[in-house]
Amino acid sequence: MKKTNPQLITLIQQLRQMSKEQKVDIWKDIAKRLEKPGKNYPQVNLDKIQKHLLEKETALIPGKVLGNGEIKKMDIAAWKFSETSKNKIKQAGGHYYTIQELLQKNPKGKNLRIIGG
Repeated sequence: MKKTNPQLITLIQQLRQMSKEQKVDIWKDIAKRLEKPGKNYPQVNLDKIQKHLLEKETALIPGKVLGNGEIKKMDIAAWKFSETSKNKIKQAGGHYYTIQELLQKNPKGKNLRIIGG
């Protein structure tokens, strides 16, 4: 692994470990996406997330969430968030999580939709 960010390295290791423990492929998929160069990480606007997210699903973004667009209540987990996106998610009554928080909250990876990348 050529990553230098210790938080990212730890996250990738946790994702791989949880994938093996829970026998869930989604975590291995996200780990592989995060191992790629950071310049290839998706940057997804809130309006695009809302367009593709089904009711009762949590969006999983292996990159950065940007604040463009108006949204309804939704839950989103991502590697990074812009301040604007955090504020809009809160104002809409939704929640935003780091991928590590989502991993702890939902180890089985149920009702997740990967958006971007």
